[in-house]
Amino acid sequence: MAFPSPNPISNLDDALNNAHYDSLIIIADDFSKIKNEALVQATTQLSAIDARVGNQVVVTICEFVPGKRLILVPTGNLNRDYDDVRRYFDATKKAINEAKASGSINPVIFLADKPSSELYEHALTVSYLGACQALWQPLEAREHFGESIEPVQTIGLVGATQQVCDYASAISAGQYAARDLCGTEPERMAPPRFAQYCEALFVDSNVAVEVISDFDVINKNYPMMATVARASIPVVRHQPRVVKLTYTPEGEIHKTLMFVGKGLVYDTGGADLKVGGHMSGMSRDKGGAASVAGFVKSVSDYQAKGVKVVAFLTVVRNSIGSDCFVPDEIITTREGVRVRIGNTDAEGRLAMGDLLSEIKDLAKTEINPEIFTVATLTGHAARAMGPYTALVENGPARANKVSQKISLTGDLWADGAEISRSRREDYDFIQPHTLADDVLSSNNAPSAVTARGHQFPMAFLAIASGLDKHGNDSEQPLPYVHIDIAGSGVEGGDWQHGKPTAASVASLFATYIK
Repeated sequence: MAFPSPNPISNLDDALNNAHYDSLIIIADDFSKIKNEALVQATTQLSAIDARVGNQVVVTICEFVPGKRLILVPTGNLNRDYDDVRRYFDATKKAINEAKASGSINPVIFLADKPSSELYEHALTVSYLGACQALWQPLEAREHFGESIEPVQTIGLVGATQQVCDYASAISAGQYAARDLCGTEPERMAPPRFAQYCEALFVDSNVAVEVISDFDVINKNYPMMATVARASIPVVRHQPRVVKLTYTPEGEIHKTLMFVGKGLVYDTGGADLKVGGHMSGMSRDKGGAASVAGFVKSVSDYQAKGVKVVAFLTVVRNSIGSDCFVPDEIITTREGVRVRIGNTDAEGRLAMGDLLSEIKDLAKTEINPEIFTVATLTGHAARAMGPYTALVENGPARANKVSQKISLTGDLWADGAEISRSRREDYDFIQPHTLADDVLSSNNAPSAVTARGHQFPMAFLAIASGLDKHGNDSEQPLPYVHIDIAGSGVEGGDWQHGKPTAASVASLFATYIK
């Protein structure tokens, strides 16, 4: 796994005189504010004959910049109420593609007139992450053509310290892994191969990796996951895996972050088959597990202190066949809760529920635990929140302002999220209609046309896992946030062709790792 490493450069003069680099990318709202007379003169002369300067990316020859390549990138307005650091993220994505096309492999990024507002405090690092997002190429393509299809080797960051670069590199490493795991086609990243990627990712690290492959064990301990996997069992290469990752820091532990990630390597919808072209892109339904694994990678690479991370990934294929599960079945969970299946395309909550139950039991003995499920769960989240992650929290998480912290931090790292309340209607919606069952998994309509379609699944997960017994009124409240990245998980909402975004990796890392 290779991504361009960020290198610190103390000032612009050092960048101009460093022979290692071969292009200079200047990102600004106003290029006249560059604190270098020669560059101001060069951009002024260019703007006199090229109206594109200040309006779109321009690549020009400049004798005194690295590699004689000068790339001018406008951010657009930065001062309106609704402007944010994504102006830099998006501008750099455009710039790095032009740098790559021009033959540059070691560009320098300089932010000429960054606002002093705290909204742009991390703009330089975010610019680097934007470049990495643009440069990533799919794992299958790298394996076919070789790593040379990602030619950029280093990115100089003017004004960054080594500590800032180490922090940025850790986030980038996690995002890179998350994109690989999410964005790879369903055979190359079938459950056994997903697990193998995770094992290789943490070789010689301080992350303990356990892979459960025995279906009898999965069926016994995680009956809802086994139900989802049932039709995939006859195909050996599609058989499910549970991947458990544990990062234990050196020294004292102050907080424990506990995750369950949804890893549906392919979701056909099962018996409630996705039709009308809606199945394409469903190899990305493993984005939640991908982001969780990526977050663990970032924490491990940074050797974070004080924070322990426990992550369970449910890696499974929702296939259709003679043994697939169907609506109306009643499944008894690890907690002894009887779940009536409402729709087999609402499989993610089933795949995660028993692992969440186990995580909940472990949390009782951990230090300051916070629990998360991360999933590309509902079309409703994408419809309601657009390109933002949806955070649905229980009472203890709300009391501790967990989602608020993640959301506010995400705004500073181009990884935005919206907060959703969990309400009584969500719990009422999944109440049983007979004494034969205890809870409904879902209704039988698409989530996107169901009122509160991304909120009520959190209520189901709480009941199925037993977390509903650990609210503010309990003897042992456990903060729990359900993170739905269905709207934020791929660029442009294009599930078939859009690049995975590694949604939530940056915001979680920046929230908890200082």
